[in-house]
Amino acid sequence: MLEKIIKAYDIRGLVKNEITPDFSFALGVAFAKFLEYEREPATIVVGEDMRESSPLLADAFTNGANSQGMDVIRIGLASTDMLYFASGKLNLPGIMFTASHNPAKYNGMKLCKSGARPIGQDTGLLKIRELIEKGVPISNRPVGSSRKENLLKDYANYLLAQFPKNTFKKRKLKVVIDAGNGMAGFTAPAVMAKLDIDLIAMYFELDGNFPNHEANPIEAKNLKDLQKRVKKEKADIGLAFDGDADRCFLIDEKGGLVNPSALTALIAARELKANPGASIIYNLISSKAVPEVIAENGGVGIRSRVGHSYIKSMMAQTGAVFGGEHSGHFYFNDFWRADSGMLAALYALAELMGSNSSLSELLKPYNRYISSGEINTKVKDVTKSISRVRDKYHGKYQVDELDGLTITASTWWFNLRPSNTEPLLRLNVEADTEKEMIKIRDAVLALI
Repeated sequence: MLEKIIKAYDIRGLVKNEITPDFSFALGVAFAKFLEYEREPATIVVGEDMRESSPLLADAFTNGANSQGMDVIRIGLASTDMLYFASGKLNLPGIMFTASHNPAKYNGMKLCKSGARPIGQDTGLLKIRELIEKGVPISNRPVGSSRKENLLKDYANYLLAQFPKNTFKKRKLKVVIDAGNGMAGFTAPAVMAKLDIDLIAMYFELDGNFPNHEANPIEAKNLKDLQKRVKKEKADIGLAFDGDADRCFLIDEKGGLVNPSALTALIAARELKANPGASIIYNLISSKAVPEVIAENGGVGIRSRVGHSYIKSMMAQTGAVFGGEHSGHFYFNDFWRADSGMLAALYALAELMGSNSSLSELLKPYNRYISSGEINTKVKDVTKSISRVRDKYHGKYQVDELDGLTITASTWWFNLRPSNTEPLLRLNVEADTEKEMIKIRDAVLALI
């Protein structure tokens, strides 16, 4: 079971028989021991989302950590980026109880070291799994304590302090936010109250059963309500957050979905104005417009594998000021290199308020190519399928295997990579024209 629920970047599984209070207690014991080995501080920050099971799991984890002599600070309801803020501000390791965008029957945990440094498979999750399997010796340390702390106001103030004074008072905007009954319903009011906007709230009621739609904005069907509302209200922008609010997707004034790569390019251009010549990281399924915009603005573009642990470690190694992923994750050096959907939303609002343009006009320079979006295909043999595609294109075009298989021609490219958790292949195609994108997409899918 541990092999099933302890994934590449976090822990996730079914509440009924996998992510149980017993497991959470064992995780608290093992995480405490892991932090002791790592010589981390002896206090853990704990945040939780709105799922019914989250408080029970957080209680059990706290008891496990306390039993090993670890103190716990409970920040209560939080978005994942609010937990990263707490870990960064307090310089303490942390854990967030959330299953992000997954349906109600799931829950899970995201862990970090002090300063919001990520813990993935290679940086601690496998060691923690081993400690759970073997068991941890009884600690000689006195039982730890637990206390509560409310950091919502501090979190909102910190995000807004990243911008010059009066940034959000230049032009009044009408903004629709769909929180999907997730944690943005808790954090957005605290942040948006300080902006000169007309806020229209959708599904701000915290409800881990997700009565309106899944809190997964990467699926087009979950954006339909927001798109309709933006057009009905004649709003300037729509913002959609996932369940734990660490990802943000934009809807323009026409009701169209903003390509996350366009938002990456927009933020990159803004960051390079403030930090001339800086490095910006983008993952390899981002539009090729992203490295073009970085170069045009005098920056250094650095290509990364898909996955937050890779981007965060590359940011640490290179001193990059910003990193963007096509999946809607955006990472900021001034936010402890962690991802924040709310901070990305504020960057978009800041650019829009500082311009006389509509959002679609503002983003036009960054929408240069046609992309397929991510297409998932279930396969019996992942390796065999990738080999078949490689054999077809090898020798004719540029081949790159940084993450899966990337084939690049002068007017198109595609990336085919396996899922970390399922027998799936993920395909992303981009081309200069829609006709060419469809042609390459269909040819690769036929081979798969």
